[in-house]
Amino acid sequence: MSTAPAPAPKGEETPPAPGVLYELTTILEPFAWDRLFPVARPVEVELGSGDGSFLLQAAQERPDHNFVGVERLLGRIRKVDRKGRRMGLDNLRAVRIEAAYCLEYLLPAASVEALHIYFPDPWPKAKHQRHRLVQPAFPGLARRVLVPGGRVYLRTDDEAYFTQMLQVFGAHPGYREVPTPAALARWITDFEREFLAARRTIHRAAYERSE
Repeated sequence: MSTAPAPAPKGEETPPAPGVLYELTTILEPFAWDRLFPVARPVEVELGSGDGSFLLQAAQERPDHNFVGVERLLGRIRKVDRKGRRMGLDNLRAVRIEAAYCLEYLLPAASVEALHIYFPDPWPKAKHQRHRLVQPAFPGLARRVLVPGGRVYLRTDDEAYFTQMLQVFGAHPGYREVPTPAALARWITDFEREFLAARRTIHRAAYERSE
């Protein structure tokens, strides 16, 4: 007589562990964080996450926070997914969509503890600068999604773009400038590593949302 256990009834199989890549079912409604993450934790978002070098470090060292990487390039998103799965990170998700659209339409209001914008495309030609992510409207859009006391962290090697960042945030009354925490500065991106090796200056700024 066989002692093998009976198979589980259809529909009751144990679901696989969720991957890092989150497939959007709609781009017309804001995210529901409980659909992205199995455990509710403070949420931090990197807009333009590249290959996830910052996010993977942050998610591993801060298991008490949930991290979302927003990136439009499929190859980069897949790399984050592969590495995040291998590391067993249940507090990391990657979403493939344009960062500006995600900020304006998909991030829920007053739900994000920190926004990270590291080495965004500087669009150096004057006729292309309208494509920059950090524009005059950016601080207002960011403030809408941040919790009170939430922060925006900025890094770039492009001095002209950094000047623009300082100007648009300095002109907005809903923020105060704060130092970049030393612990946060330790987590560097692959781009940053290359720029440091080439002895390029890294510009950093941080702004905290007022009540």
